[in-house]
Amino acid sequence: MGVGRALLLALAFVAVASLPVLLALVFCADEIMDRVACGYAEWRDRRRERRTIARLDKAIEADALTRDIDLSEFDRTDRRPLEQLAADLRRLGSQRLGGTGRSAVWHGAVVQAYDDRLRMACRALGITEHLTELDGVDQEIERVRVEGLLHAAGLTLPAARTGRRQQHR
Repeated sequence: MGVGRALLLALAFVAVASLPVLLALVFCADEIMDRVACGYAEWRDRRRERRTIARLDKAIEADALTRDIDLSEFDRTDRRPLEQLAADLRRLGSQRLGGTGRSAVWHGAVVQAYDDRLRMACRALGITEHLTELDGVDQEIERVRVEGLLHAAGLTLPAARTGRRQQHR
């Protein structure tokens, strides 16, 4: 009988000690439920985003896009940083497209510098280009093709933006 009373007394102490916790749970139940629901919703959204990204990677074969890029090219000391090439391309591209009223020599120099930067960017990203081999309209078509490939690789160029209206001269 003494063991039963000791056990009952211990249970009574535990009940009295846990009474504040139980009261806090009752009064804060809506807050606790809200936090659990929000946590579950965030977990579900993160999981959905990861699954969507995995499906997109599989659909566009992201590994195949970067498989041919030689990463050792990025470690060379004589290589210009890709960010600087992108800035040069944007600056020269806007000058090339908006250089009305300038001399033909100036425009030719800007186009030549733009093509040089395109070749450097293509070399850095492992994209094949044929700008030096072509001339005239074929070179313009190749320039547009290379700009599109660089845009697909992540470089935003003024001429490669979608939805841009070209000016008539």
